[in-house]
Amino acid sequence: MSELCRFHGIVIRIFAPDHPPPHFHAVYAEYEAQVDIRSLEILEGHLPSRSRRLVLEWASMHQEELVQAWDRCSSGMNPGKIAPLS
Repeated sequence: MSELCRFHGIVIRIFAPDHPPPHFHAVYAEYEAQVDIRSLEILEGHLPSRSRRLVLEWASMHQEELVQAWDRCSSGMNPGKIAPLS
């Protein structure tokens, strides 16, 4: 598990190896959701509406970086870090 980013109490992680489709995990307090990187749809789990909105805003700004992080992680490399939402 690698932490890609942290903002507004939300932690964004990616796991290696993990199952397709390419996705990341967003954790806020006791909530967790898996988000598809390409479609930005919630695959599994739940986040409060404000946190979900922030996660999807951040992901849309960094979608290409998320794809690259998934590819690196799937290849056994460190996925790196992605800038937080300010």
